[in-house]
Formats: sequence, C-alpha cells, structure tokens
Amino acid sequence: MAVALAAPGSTFSKQLLFSLLVLVLFCNACQKISLQIPSHLKAGTPVGKVNLEECLKSPSLILSSDPAFRILEDGTIYTTHDLHLSSEQKRFSIFLSDSQRQEQKEIEIELSAREKKVFRKRHTKDPVHTRSKRRWAPIPCSLMENSLGPFPQHVQQIQSDAAQNYTIFYSISGPGVDKEPFNLFFIEKDTGDIYCTRSIDREQYDQFLVYGYATTADGYAPDYPLPLLFKVEDDNDNAPYFETKLTVFSVPENCRSGTSVGQVTAIDNDEPGTLHTRLKYKILQQIPDHPKHFAIHPDTGVITTTSPLLDREKCDTYKLVMEVRDMGGQPFGLFTTGTITISLEDENDNSPYFTQTSYTTEVEENRIDVEILRMMVQDQDLPNTPHSKAVYTILQGNENGNFKITTDPNTNEGVLCVVKPLNYEVNRQVILQIGVLNEAQFTKAVNGQTPTMCTTTVTVKIKDSDEGPECQPPVKIIQSKDGLPAGQELLGYKATDPETSSSEGIRYQKVGDEDNWFEINESTGNLKTLKILDRESKFVKNNQYNISIVAMDAVGRSCTGTLVVLLEDFNDHPPQIDKDLTICQQEKDYAILEPVDLDGPDNGPPFQFFLDNSASKHWTLEPQDGKRAILRQRHNLNYNFYSVPIQIQDRHGFSAKHMLSVRVCDCTVPEECRMSVREERDAKPNVVLGKWAILSMVLGSALLLCILFTCFCVTTTKRTVKKCFPDDVAQQNLIVSNTEGPGEEVTEANIRLPTQTSNICDTSASVGTLGGQGIKTQQSFEMVKGGHTLESSKGAVLGAADAGRYAYTDWQSFTQPRLGEESIRGHTLIKN
Repeated sequence: MAVALAAPGSTFSKQLLFSLLVLVLFCNACQKISLQIPSHLKAGTPVGKVNLEECLKSPSLILSSDPAFRILEDGTIYTTHDLHLSSEQKRFSIFLSDSQRQEQKEIEIELSAREKKVFRKRHTKDPVHTRSKRRWAPIPCSLMENSLGPFPQHVQQIQSDAAQNYTIFYSISGPGVDKEPFNLFFIEKDTGDIYCTRSIDREQYDQFLVYGYATTADGYAPDYPLPLLFKVEDDNDNAPYFETKLTVFSVPENCRSGTSVGQVTAIDNDEPGTLHTRLKYKILQQIPDHPKHFAIHPDTGVITTTSPLLDREKCDTYKLVMEVRDMGGQPFGLFTTGTITISLEDENDNSPYFTQTSYTTEVEENRIDVEILRMMVQDQDLPNTPHSKAVYTILQGNENGNFKITTDPNTNEGVLCVVKPLNYEVNRQVILQIGVLNEAQFTKAVNGQTPTMCTTTVTVKIKDSDEGPECQPPVKIIQSKDGLPAGQELLGYKATDPETSSSEGIRYQKVGDEDNWFEINESTGNLKTLKILDRESKFVKNNQYNISIVAMDAVGRSCTGTLVVLLEDFNDHPPQIDKDLTICQQEKDYAILEPVDLDGPDNGPPFQFFLDNSASKHWTLEPQDGKRAILRQRHNLNYNFYSVPIQIQDRHGFSAKHMLSVRVCDCTVPEECRMSVREERDAKPNVVLGKWAILSMVLGSALLLCILFTCFCVTTTKRTVKKCFPDDVAQQNLIVSNTEGPGEEVTEANIRLPTQTSNICDTSASVGTLGGQGIKTQQSFEMVKGGHTLESSKGAVLGAADAGRYAYTDWQSFTQPRLGEESIRGHTLIKN
C-alpha cells in the first residue's frame, strides 16, 4: 500500500510516520467502501462521507494513508489537490485510533472512475425474459450542500442487468425531477448517469427520494423501479445567532463570586450533532472593562460573577460583548457577536447621614402641634426605595413625650414637632439626640462591614410667655369619713400662677357636683358640706365622689381640675335579707338565707346567724361560709305560712332582727305554689291580735246580737203584721260580706226577692234573703240543723216554715266564729 508522508527529515514527519506504521501493523480492518467519482476532481472537492462511528466511537486520532485526501471528524473526505483518475481504481485507507481504550481500526476506501457502455437494441423476435426481482445494486450516494460545480455534476449511475442483452433506456422521477424543486436532477437515458444541475441548500431539502426506471425501446420494463435516496451532506454555511436580540440580566450588588447572572443561548441551522452546530461561547469585551467581574461557560452559555466587589453606587450597569462560534470554537468556524446588559440590583449597604452635625431651634412655651425644625439626610442607595427612605428616632431628651418626629414622604426630611406643652419655668431648653435609619434592614457593604445608625443633636430653646393658672395635679384626692354631717369644712383644690408660683388672685367655681353635697369657697377653694356624706349613695362609685372645679385669674384665663372625695366606710348598715321565703317540700326541706350588707367589705361578712328560741321547736339554722345560712325544718311541717324570727350580725357585731315569712308548699319550684283558701285560713290563727282588733270584735258582736234580739222579739209578739220593712226590698236588704276588698255592685239581676208577701222578719224569709245569690263572699260558710244545710253561696231559699225555724242560739253559733275571723283579719291589716 502506498503511503504519502510529509517532507522527509522533519520531526513532524518522523512522528507521523511512526504513528502511521503503528496503525498499519496493529489496526483491524473494519469495512470496505467503494465510491465512484468523476475522473477529474479539483482541490477541496468533497469525495464522499464515511460513518466513522460505525467503526470506532469517539476516535482520538484520524489519519489518511494518502495525503491527497483529508478526513474531517464527521467522516467527510476532501481532496487536498487536483486529482486525475485513470481507468484503474485508486485505493487508500482511513486509520482510526482511541488512545484511552487502546483501539485501532482501518477503513478501506476504493475509488473508481465512471465509464460509458455500448448498448444494443432488443429485437422484437427475441425471447422475453422475466423481470428481475432483485435490486439493481445501486451505489450509496450523497450530495454536498452548496457545491460549486461544475454543473451539471455527476451524481450516480444506475445499470440494469438486462442491458447485457438489450438496449436499455433509463429515466427517473420524483422530487427534484418532476416535483419541487423541478429539474434539479436529470439522467442520460442511454448510460444511466444521473446529474445535478445546480447547488442544493440542505436547510431547505436535506434528502431526495428518486425512482429510477429501465425500459427497452418498445417500452418493456425488465426490472422493477429502483428507489434512489440522495442525501444532502451538510456544509457549514450558517453562522450561529443569539436567540434573543436584546438580553438584560440583573444581579444583586455585593453578591458572592460564582453567583449565576443568566444564560445566553444561540441557534445554528446547520445539521444537528455535527461540528457545524457544536457552539462555543466567549466574552469579547466588558464595558466598563476594569475590573473583570463576569465569566461565561463556553458550552452552556451560563454567565457567573467572578468578584464579590460589585458596587451599584460605583457602576449600576455593565455591558458584555459576546461571541458564539461553531465548529467547536475553532478559528475557521462561523461566529456571531451580540451584546447583553447586566443591571445591578440595589442593596441597603449605605446608611443615611445628616447634612449637619447639630441643629438649633426655638419654640414658645405651651404651644402644641407646631413644627419647629426640618432635617435633611443623604443616602447613596437607590432613591424612593425602602433602601433610601429615612426613619427618624428621638434617642434622648424626650422622656416627657413633648416631641414627635416624622418623615416627609415627598422630601425624605425629618420633621420635628411639639405635641405636649413645654414650660419655660420648669426648663428653658431641651437637648435632643436624633438618629436615622432606613425602612429596610442594612446589609453588608462591599468592604464586609454592616452600616450603623447616624445621629445628630438638636437644641430646642423655650421662649417665655404670660400664661394663665395651672391646675396641678389635674386630679386631687381628699379623704372624708362616711356620714360626715352638714356644715363641715374640707380642704379643697388649689391652683397656682406659673409666673408667681402662688395662688393669690385666683377664684374658684364649682362646675360639677352631681348630688350637690358641697359648696365651694370662691377665694380659697375649700369645700363645705351641705348634706350628710353617704358612702352608700348611688352617686358614689368605688367609694369616690367627684367634684369638678374651675380656677380663674383676674384676666379670665382658667384651668379645670377634679377633686375626688374618698369616703371612709362607716359601719352604719346592718345586714339585710329577703323576708319572704318558700320551701317546696317535693324538692328540699330547707331555704337558703343570703343577707346583704350595704357597707364595704371591712364592715360586712362574715355574718353570724341566730334563731329565736320560739322557733327552735320547728326550725334549725345552719351557717355555711360566713355569707349564707340554711334554714331547715326539724320535721315535715304542714303546708302553711310560718313566721320565723332570726337575728343576723356582721363581723363587728352590728346586727338586726328579722321576721321571716316562710311558706311551706307542695311544689317543685316556688312559682308553682298555690295554697287553698282553707290552708290560708288555717294559717291566720298564728297571727297575734292587738287590742284594737279585740275591741272591734266585741263591739261588732254586741251590735249583731242586738239586731237579732230585736227581730226575734218582733216575730214572737206580732205574727199578724204583714210587713215590718218597706216594699222596696231590693234597696233595703242587708248585704252580708266578709271580703276585705270592695264589693260588687248590687243590681236587681243578682237579688232574689220573695215570691209572696210575707213577714220580712219571718225566719225562713230572712234566711232566704241573707243567703241570696246577690251576695258573693271570699269564703263559703254553712249552718246545719236537723240534717239540713244552709249554704249562703248557693242562695237556696228555705221553703218549709216548720223545718226552717231557727232559734237565736243557732244564729249565735253560726255568726260568732265568723265575727272572730273578721276581727283577726282587721287586726292583721292594721298591723301591716
């Protein structure tokens, strides 16, 4: 095998020779490829392309045994000088080596020049041969993009086996022939040579599928159509370009080295996966160029910072001129440049500072809500952001809260105001220390230090002014005993003139006294009681009674103060209790006593409870926690009203006696208790009669006996008398009523008159009239004689004279108990 080397005697020639000899001796044959080419080739003409990866993946060394040919990394074979091929075939080898895996491979290339053949015609009498089902054995073919010609350029030759016996005519069809793009290929019908008429753009057409046909002169096709695939080999004719024309990135200032800024991307329209689209990125220039702050990864296009010294206050924007180049960044690769902008984001790494180290201002005393000073600050951070907006603070000198400082949102100035009156007589000047910060927290600066607060001093001079009286303190407390009688004098309120520090010439007036307890001395301000002071009054809150006082000087200037009279509690109220109690037997057999003491806690509970000896037979009293006691039955009592005398004593022995009215009832809750009339009547004998009640009872009984005696006498002596009363019975009947309330109106409708004329003093008639329906009573009563009943509530008229005669003793036994009841009731009403 002929091997072409470099000039003999040179070092490079020896190294190349040694490498080539090693490859020849130790490499293994991989494959053999045959290519048909024109007989004449100019220098730099692509001969063909070999798939190197099928033989050896990732070769580190590619050599050609013939120096007339150059092999690129993608397997494309180029001529290095003009080449003339004779009728003989030309052979050379491509040697591949992988230094890491110690592998060597060899690819044999066989080149042959195309030749023309003489064909003969097929006669009609010749026997017809069957079509061949096998392929015509086309040679693999590829076309170089952007070929310079000369055109027409030979592409490939197809031949049919039938041409050995007949004259065959060849034709093609498909894209590039009779379809878009038209007339790109044509074929010589006699020889089967296919030619290309012009250059091809791979980015527009990367391959063509053309069908070849072989026919005889009479149109006979001895073979099936042959598919021919022409692949367009890529030419590096497209420079890469940046995907975005205007690229802007941002990064915080003072960031660490290696911080990612952004990523640039570029596009190359050449064939992917080849050297033509293997891109490399590079920064050509940084503006401003010193110092260098940025770097770019050559393969990914990621931009990072290389220095922690990015300071927005020195330079807020950088521009980078970028280059992207294909062919792996080799000098002969195509490239494009572009510019990106990097903006630095502001950080609060600069503290604000006052333009002056000290300030002086003045204000009149007693002025409030007035602006006295404005202070300007400077800040190098970005304006109108939290990094530069100032926040002012009074650090010292404002212990009394006389001043307030705010920030003017428009000018960022500190505005100092007086919000509480200043007193010239107390202090003639105030020295304030004021600090300033930003709304945002400080961050570390370029030098690694954190900014600190800046301070300044403000001297406020207070101007004197003539002012009215002062009520100091605004609220004054005096003490007084509970129950202090009227006419007593108490120390009052005092106001002073701040100019003279005395109370001379000041007049006092009372403007608030809810219950009019006091009068005020106009000259001294002392108080004099008009009523007895009562701590338990509704106008006293928390043992305090308030009086509002106005102090006025001769000019009319005034101030207002409050005088609080603190009343000391006096034990003048015994414990009180609700005297009406109800015990529901179905639920419990006791009642809970909860007394109340109007005095304060010091004169109230714990209470002591005492039960009168007269009630201890039926009741017991059990103290609980010093505030309550339980009144319990010794045994189950009848449903009735009971009077229970007890005594309750507070912690200091002040006591009072109470008569409890306890109702024992058959109920579950007190609201359900409804005692009958008989039970109420039976409960009344427990009431003690007074002397006037007994006298009324005696006089009433005597009067009734006189009337009954008179009627009895008249009845026995004058039986023939028809009437002893006028005919107007409806108006002369006696109405008997034992109700304590007002009676009902007596009308003719509710009076039963006798049915026949008779002696009105007749016993039967009298009883019938007294028991008529016109009388309504609160209780029913009855009188029985000989088994017959007289019911006044039913109004029954006793008809038979013999059965209805009643003697005086009968009436007396009937009326006497009821007169006693009426007397008892009258006594009870009088006592209550």
